[in-house]
Parts: sequence; structure tokens; C-alpha cells
Amino acid sequence: MAWLFRQTGLSPLISAAIGLAAGLGGTLVFMLPLNFCTFEAERPTLDLIFGLLLIGVGLALTLSAAAWLVRWWRGRGQSQPAAASSQPGAFRGKIMPWLLLAPTLIILALFLYYPSLDTFSLSTQLARLGARRSAFVCVDNFTRLVTDQSYLNSLALTLVMSAAIVMIGLVLSLLVALAAYQPVKGARVYRTLLIWPYAISPAVAGVIFLLLFNPVGGIINYLLNGVGLPSVPWLNNPAYAPWAVILASVWKSMGFNILFYIAGLQNVPKDLQEAAAIDGANAVQRFRHVVLPLLSPITFFLIITNMTYAFFETFGTIDYLTAGGPLSSTTTLMYRIYYIGIQNNDLGKAAAQSIILFVMVIGLTVLQFRSTGRRVTYGA
Repeated sequence: MAWLFRQTGLSPLISAAIGLAAGLGGTLVFMLPLNFCTFEAERPTLDLIFGLLLIGVGLALTLSAAAWLVRWWRGRGQSQPAAASSQPGAFRGKIMPWLLLAPTLIILALFLYYPSLDTFSLSTQLARLGARRSAFVCVDNFTRLVTDQSYLNSLALTLVMSAAIVMIGLVLSLLVALAAYQPVKGARVYRTLLIWPYAISPAVAGVIFLLLFNPVGGIINYLLNGVGLPSVPWLNNPAYAPWAVILASVWKSMGFNILFYIAGLQNVPKDLQEAAAIDGANAVQRFRHVVLPLLSPITFFLIITNMTYAFFETFGTIDYLTAGGPLSSTTTLMYRIYYIGIQNNDLGKAAAQSIILFVMVIGLTVLQFRSTGRRVTYGA
């Protein structure tokens, strides 16, 4: 860290002092609230490994924050505040912006930041819903998940279903958007009808598809019987129930995807397609080499938003459509958190699993930015 800060122009002594302070802070940021419980003699080896992992994460966070602050401070001295203050819309004082932000910051602190910190505290306790007392259990709520086969099954199920929802949803949405983009009579009404499913809640989508896939009186089985095919136990068979949830979730999110894809298609320059057609490219080649690269920013944005939707917002659809069954075949991580925390009254385990889900989604999002985000084409 002394060498890193030295690159910003600071003296080695000051750089080393900042690095030392950040390093000590990173070691204590997680261990101090836990009272270093992971390093107690009676703790298993898995707790020790988890404690070392927390120290590594804390070090990475504090040292990265310190490096960013140093670079920001050094760059601040090279800026021109006089020129910035003369720009239209700039505040002359420093108090007025904070006064305008205060209502939003207070609401975020009360209803977002404080509950988040309380969730971290709750994840280290043996807490029951409605119980007056709780017991500190260190990181047992986290480490025990490694050997919990039902949790590992829910983790694998969540990844598979989320990938299916994202891929199937984007492909179908793009195909429908291409059809809706064509110059047809009444196109505005047609596009509005395509978008309206996004306006309903996931719970309503679950109820709608419950009427469609009901094994006894569902419309899908009625149509299958009408053409001579046997009924399918959509919601009673573990092999079919996940697909019912996937189809309901895809239908729910398609309106959002179609809206953005239609907007993206409207911004594709027609002269590029005409130039490709003059060069001999057919419709498929023009779509692959001209339209798709220009739609990559929208596709990348939709991958992130659909992934977040698949992990979190499918809870209402699952609750009304399958209730996590049959045989836990649709119990995703989000639904499992609800089941553990509300149905089983185990708030500590539910808090720990919610933190893991949150970290996992952030990790996947960062991975998308580092991999897919670099191949996004902006502009022509």
C-alpha cells in the first residue's frame, strides 16, 4: 500500500501510515463485531477458514476505499472549483445540497441501511420469531449451510431457473420486438398490449398461470385433451413444476424486455442496414452483424435486470403457483429464506441466507460487468 500510494505523490511515510491504518481497520471491520469468535479453540476448522475469509474481504474493502480516497484527494487539488461553481445549476454553498438530500438520506437510513445492518447482526444469532431473547452463535448460521444438502439443492435450482428465465426471456422478447417493430396498422395498440403484463404483480402472474396449468381444470390440459394428447401434471410433478414457474416468470418480464428492445430497434441506423444489403448481406446476416451489435448495450442492461428479477422477484409467482413444491422442486433461495424465517420462525438462519443471496447476486453482477460488459458495443 505504501508503494501504491507513492504513485499518487504522497511521501512513503504517509503512504505507509495510511496503508497500516486501512489494514488494521480491514482486519477489525468484521472480526470486532464477532469478537474474534471464529478463532476460538473449540471452533471447527471451517469456522477458522470462514474467519480468515472475512479478514481478507475486510482488508480488500478498506484498502480499496483508502486507495480511492487518496486518489480522489490528490485529484481534488488539481481541479478548478472556480470554473465548476460558475456552471449553470451548480450550488455555491455546501449546505444547501445536503439540506435537499436530507429527506432522502433519512428515509434510506431508516428503511434501508439500518435494516441491512440489523440483518448482519441477526445472522450471527439464534433468534426465533416472536421470542424475546436470542443467543450469539458466531458464524454457525453460515458454516452449517456448507453441509446442508437441501440448501445446496436450492442453490443449484436457483442458478438453473434464473439462467433459463434470463435466456428464454431475452430470446423471446427480441423475436417479439422484431415482429412488433414492423410497420403494421395499429402498431401502437399492439405494442401496448404486449407490454401490459409487466404492469401486473408477480403474484397475479402466479394466479393466472395457476389457472392455465392446473392439473385438473387447467386450460393447457384442456387444449391438450382437445387434440388427443394426455394431460400433464404440471404442478404435481417435480419434473414439470419448475418449467411452469419459468414460463410464468418469462411471461411476466417479457413486457419490460420488449419495451427496451423496441426502443433499441428504433435507434438502429437504417443507413447501416442499407449499406449491408448493398454489400450482399441477407436479412439474417444484417441482423447478426449489424442489429445485434448495436443492441448489445440494451441486451447487457436487460441481462442484469432480468437476473435480479429471477433471483428476487419470482417469489410471488412461486408462492401462488407452487408454494415451493412439489418436493421442494421450486424452492429457490428467495422462497427458502421466506420459508425458514417466517414458516419455521428461524430469523437467524434466514438472515444469513439472505446475506449470502445478496452477495451472490452482487458477485454475478460484477462478473457480468467484467466479462460481458467489455464486449458491449456503444455507438456505430
